[in-house]
Amino acid sequence: MDQAIELTLEQDFNLRNFADLVQQMSLEQAQKFLIEQHKLMMLRETMYRDLLKREWKLDVNFISL
Repeated sequence: MDQAIELTLEQDFNLRNFADLVQQMSLEQAQKFLIEQHKLMMLRETMYRDLLKREWKLDVNFISL
């Protein structure tokens, strides 16, 4: 795992499009968007933990994704 993880060309393109979109947002829009994105990240982490618990029958409370 010495190799650095890099974005694919498609991901890089999507990131640039996203950056352009964010640049056009007002401060209030950007703040609301960031809060919603953080909430979605937390929900995803919870979903991953639940999936690991069910599929691998592990206690993964210590894992922070």
